[in-house]
Amino acid sequence: MPTNRDKKFSGSCACGSVTYQVNGDLGDVIFCHCKQCQKASGHYVASTSAKISDFILTNQESLTWYQSSEQAKRGFCSRCGANLFWKLTSDTPQMNISNNEIGIWPGSLDNPPKLNGKEHIYCSSMAEYYDIQDGLPQYDFFPGYQSEEDIYGVEK
Repeated sequence: MPTNRDKKFSGSCACGSVTYQVNGDLGDVIFCHCKQCQKASGHYVASTSAKISDFILTNQESLTWYQSSEQAKRGFCSRCGANLFWKLTSDTPQMNISNNEIGIWPGSLDNPPKLNGKEHIYCSSMAEYYDIQDGLPQYDFFPGYQSEEDIYGVEK
């Protein structure tokens, strides 16, 4: 099993029409329970991240970006339907997130390394058919925010 120290990873959608490579660190996994993630995935989303400068699309034949909100877009394969990426469309410094990063669904990695879970966000929106029992921190919204005015906790 590769580790995050290997710092070179590849991934793809289910049909192989979208492939990518990461030449650098992958972030800890964040579990998002917001309504948008539920609608996009059918459940909650687990997402690691990489710097855009370390990320290379090696085949984007059927990559489609969906602008899911004013702040973010989601990348998926238009052929097989696989959800792959999440990206902010502009910097949101109040969240300590830069558009210089891309969220990557770890299940799309060809040989996923051992990644650590970091936290659960938007637990106030989670569905009622499951419980969280992994002991990771849980936040109703984005850490440090106490309002759902904006789905990403971005102050307007």
